[in-house]
Amino acid sequence: MHWSEVWFGSNPRAALARTLLTPASWLYAAGWSAYLATYRSGFKKAASPHAPILCVGNLVVGGSGKTPLTMHLVEVLLRLGRTVVVSCSGYGAPRSEAASVSPDGDLDPAEWGDEPALFRATFPDLPLIVGRRRVLAAARCHERFPDSVLLLDDGFQHLPLRKDLAILLDEPTPENARCLPAGPYREPRSSLDRADLVLPAPEFEVVFETSLRDASGSSVEPAGREADVLCAIGRPDRLLASLRGLGLEVGNVRALPDHAALTGRYLEGSASARRPVIVTEKDWVKLRREALPSGSEVWVARRTARVVPEDAFMGWISNRLAAIPTKTV
Repeated sequence: MHWSEVWFGSNPRAALARTLLTPASWLYAAGWSAYLATYRSGFKKAASPHAPILCVGNLVVGGSGKTPLTMHLVEVLLRLGRTVVVSCSGYGAPRSEAASVSPDGDLDPAEWGDEPALFRATFPDLPLIVGRRRVLAAARCHERFPDSVLLLDDGFQHLPLRKDLAILLDEPTPENARCLPAGPYREPRSSLDRADLVLPAPEFEVVFETSLRDASGSSVEPAGREADVLCAIGRPDRLLASLRGLGLEVGNVRALPDHAALTGRYLEGSASARRPVIVTEKDWVKLRREALPSGSEVWVARRTARVVPEDAFMGWISNRLAAIPTKTV
């Protein structure tokens, strides 16, 4: 079973798995609370090598829309006239082990990770720092880009680094609020009080939209069409729901673990059946480097986010950043 099925599945097997795993979730939650207490008590102190640091995060494992929201924040900050540097973990890639300022140009996802490669493809001139050592990433940012806003894609659970502003995505009534492993939560929902803004909020709403384009970048009208789906993301069920919402008939579905490597051989069945195969943008940055089977047709699903009302949100961000003292060199 895919973990998303364990956490959200309605069949008896998934329900039994959740029940059996619940005691382990209690232990996990207790351990996390003890770890958090070492920082809240002052026994440990978070480092602050750069300011301002804006974190976009959540409490769950994957699939909440952090990356589309982070991309929206990049656009908002640029419209506000800010210099922006993005910090990504580069999960699963060799560069994830430390914190490296990425070179200019296209990034190989096998070396840098799929999300950094997607950020670079979307914002070609955007400085990126890749690696799980977020304190080191903030120090590198301050050395190279001292007047910038460091925007963390994820990293809310990285307590050794102090964040000046934290925006979280969370569902008001989650399907499963258990911590790992019986549920998707990386820390108890009581941790929402550590965020400056939890979306959706009474004053702000997040609008997610899904669109399709072919491999050349031309838009695709999916209504009434049939296509297979190949993905390596945290919540494939949400992707499938959004595609069906576009009027698409979903054929075969192959869901791999989040960030898994993809090769052209995964497209062979769809090519022989003469059906398009849909992949996400995050998966396409890996597949586009592959030799695709003859006759295969790929559609790329793009998920975008925006916070509305947009002017009010820009004003909120601007006011909050203005109140954060910048760190001198």
